[in-house]
Amino acid sequence: MDRVRIGCNYERQPFWKMLLGVPLIYLPIITTVPFVIIGVFFVKTHLKYVGGMDIKSYWEFVPAWVSHRYTDENQPTINVSRFHLAHYRIFWIFNCKHYCPLSVALFSYAVYLVKIVENWWCPFAHAKKDEYGEAAIDKSFWHVDPEETAKLHPDDKENPLWNEKSGR
Repeated sequence: MDRVRIGCNYERQPFWKMLLGVPLIYLPIITTVPFVIIGVFFVKTHLKYVGGMDIKSYWEFVPAWVSHRYTDENQPTINVSRFHLAHYRIFWIFNCKHYCPLSVALFSYAVYLVKIVENWWCPFAHAKKDEYGEAAIDKSFWHVDPEETAKLHPDDKENPLWNEKSGR
């Protein structure tokens, strides 16, 4: 398995890099989240206006709070003398119970909605299309009209990602 290498280099990073690097975790979220929320609203509204039903909600992408292993009482902290905030449980509670799961859920939800749009408007196979399974639909725009369906390549006509009546 290919892995990103980070832990092996962490200890060797100078303090100034740590000081500058930590805020860079939050700036992209602070600057993109409002736009992603607006985008999610528009895409979900679009899907509903073209007839979409049974679309998952954002909260289905957020892990249940009870599934988190740690609470304020037992949250581990790290004694890294060069990064003072890491000593505080509230820092880890904020990051591990709020920042990470809520932001990952938001971006995952946005991707899910865009995959539905892709399956609806563009039900044409490509090398990554198999990864769109979480956003499978009953039939695509091109499957609504039998004349248009007849024009499709057999693999596009019978793909179960956008044609639930497919025999595959």
